[in-house]
Parts: sequence; C-alpha cells; structure tokens
Amino acid sequence: MNRDDIKTVLLLYRPGGPDVADPQITEALALAQRDVELARWFGEHCARQEVLRAKFRQIPVPAGLKEQIISEQAAQEKAILWQRKIMLTAVVATVMTLLVLATLWLRPQGSDNTLAIYRNRMVGAALRGYAMDLATDNPEQIRAYLKQGHAPADYVLPAPLAKIAVTGCAIQSWQGVKVSMICFRTGKPLAPGEPGDLWLFIVDRASLKNAPPAGPPLLANVNQLITAVWAQGDKLYLLGTAGDEQTIRRLL
Repeated sequence: MNRDDIKTVLLLYRPGGPDVADPQITEALALAQRDVELARWFGEHCARQEVLRAKFRQIPVPAGLKEQIISEQAAQEKAILWQRKIMLTAVVATVMTLLVLATLWLRPQGSDNTLAIYRNRMVGAALRGYAMDLATDNPEQIRAYLKQGHAPADYVLPAPLAKIAVTGCAIQSWQGVKVSMICFRTGKPLAPGEPGDLWLFIVDRASLKNAPPAGPPLLANVNQLITAVWAQGDKLYLLGTAGDEQTIRRLL
C-alpha cells in the first residue's frame, strides 16, 4: 500500500475499538509506524478522535431521569406517557444527529467511496470466502443472471481473460450500487471448497469519485492479491489473483 492507501484505511480506525483485529488495519498500522510522516498524521488523527470522545462524555445526563420515568410510568395516563416518549425520541434523534455531523466534520469529504477503499473491500470479499449466487461454467448464463439482478452485465473482457474458465458469479454491494463479481479458475490446484482463484469485479465508474480515466491498467498489491484496475466506457473493472505483476498482465 502507498501512503494514500494507508491513510484511507486508517481513517476507519478508532482508538481503543475492535478495529485492530482487521487485517487491513493491522497492516496499515504497521506501515504507519515505519514512516515518520504517516506516524505524525496518524497521531493527529487519533488525537482528533479522543477530543471528539471527550466532548461527548461531557454531555450531562439529567439527574434522576431514570427514577422519574420509572415512578411516573404507573401513575401517568397514557397520553402523558406518550408525550414523554416523543420527547425522549427527540433527544435521542438530536444526539444521533450531532454524532453524524461530528463524524462528517472530522472525516475528509468523499473519503468513503474512493478507489482505494473500493479495491480493499472487493479484495476482502474474495479472500474472506463467499457463496456464489450462481455456480456455472457458462458465460452466457452468468450475463443473464447479472442482468436479471440489475448488476453490470454489458461488460467487455480482455481477450486473454475471456479464455479462462468461469465457475460462477455473485452480486456484491458498494455504496448502494450493485457490483458484478465473476469467479474464474486458472487451472492451479485449489484448496477444498474454493470455487476459484481469479476474480473480476465490474461496477459503474460513476460510483467512485476518483475512478481512473480510460488508459493502461493500474496495478497494486492488496493483501494477498495482485490487482489490476482499468476503465472502459462507463464501467470500472477490478481483477485480482494471487501472484505478481507478470501473472496478472498475462490476463489483460
């Protein structure tokens, strides 16, 4: 991962939370510790999170609120109880609104649908293990299934990739947009239960703010995979497999 990728991942990190169990965050934390500039940026990020937490802890809880609600529950008429429920709902809604606004204020605009996050999420979907929505070696059946599910189906495969055997497909979700996931088998030995070892993701290019323009594929190592990203027409393609740059270039 480069510096931008590391920052993108660490923007999701919350100090003291369960995020350290995420492999991507663990890797990003390790890389940040070895880079002076990243370490400084990460320290500032954590400090902002602590300031936000401290501000929320300072919001006072009305004294005796719990006892008052309990004591009045049996005595008050239904109309009064309903009125108090509305008031409590309004308080909760206000607090939730403040939480959302504070999160948006501290988070860089547009950081939730960048190419780096999309690439990490899709690679994660492939590596975590998944159940294919449709298991088939027929490419036309795959197109028909994706079209029926309103996922991208009018994709164009590179000639070398079109020769690789397909094993099925699934429909993923990204920021409310459907992503077509096609699974291939290159012929390498697979572990029991693994449906394939090569994955292609297709999404509308407009769904990512910093999607690359048409041009040569962009290669990057993400977790255990080498990935290639390229744009063609109104689609963005992401191809991933185990290996090195030569491995994936032979498929493009």
